[in-house]
Amino acid sequence: MGGNQMPDSKQEQVYNITDSDDGFSDISKAYLISKRCMDLMFALIGVVFLCPVYLIIALLIKIEDKEGNIIFRQERVGKNGKLFYMYKFRSMVSNAEELKATLLEKNEVDGPVFKIKNDPRITKIGKLLRKTSLDELPQLFNVIKGDMSLVGPRPPLLEEVLEYTNYEKIRLSVTPGLTCYWQVGGRSNLSFEEWVELDLKYIRERNIYIDIKLIAKTILVLFGSKGAF
Repeated sequence: MGGNQMPDSKQEQVYNITDSDDGFSDISKAYLISKRCMDLMFALIGVVFLCPVYLIIALLIKIEDKEGNIIFRQERVGKNGKLFYMYKFRSMVSNAEELKATLLEKNEVDGPVFKIKNDPRITKIGKLLRKTSLDELPQLFNVIKGDMSLVGPRPPLLEEVLEYTNYEKIRLSVTPGLTCYWQVGGRSNLSFEEWVELDLKYIRERNIYIDIKLIAKTILVLFGSKGAF
C-alpha cells in the first residue's frame, strides 16, 4: 500500500469538534446506532458480492503498471479531526504526489481543494475507475472499520483542513462518508462554498430516510461521468 506513515499520537487529532459544537445538530443515539448497523450490513454485503470486481480491477491495474501498488492509501481527516488512512484503487501514476507540485497553478476548484480536468497523472484504467467511481470501492473497508460511514461529508486532506475557516470545520463534526449530496448533485462542477453548504445541509437534516435516499441516488448515478474528475 502507498502513503506515508501514520503520525504519532500527539498529531493524530487535528481538531476537537463534536456534534454539539456545530450549533444546529441534535442527533439521537437511536439514529447513530441505526446508521452504524446499516453501514456494517451494506458494507459487508458489498464486499462479499463485489469480490470478483475487486479481483478484476486489481488485475487491470497491475497489467497497466506492474511496479505500482494496487491500493492507494492516503491520510485523511475524519470525525473530530482524527486522522485515518482512506483506501482507494490506485488511479494515478506511482509518483502522482510528487507531480502535484508542478500542477498546482492549473487547479480548477476554488478553496483548499485541488482538482483538474484531464489530470495527466491519471492512468488509462484510472480514467475508467474514476468515471464509474469504482476507485472508491475499497472504502467499504473504511466503513467496516468505523473510520467512515456510507453517507457523510467526503473526508478532506490535512493540508485542506489547515486552510478551513471555523465555519468550514463543522464538516469535521460527523463521520465522513462514501457519498453525500455533493457526490450526487454535481460533484466537481460545484464550487467549494457550495460543497460546504451541501455538507452542512446534510449535518442539519440527517436521518435514516435521507441516508437511504442518498445511497439509492448514488447507485443510480454510479456510472455517470458528470463532474467526475
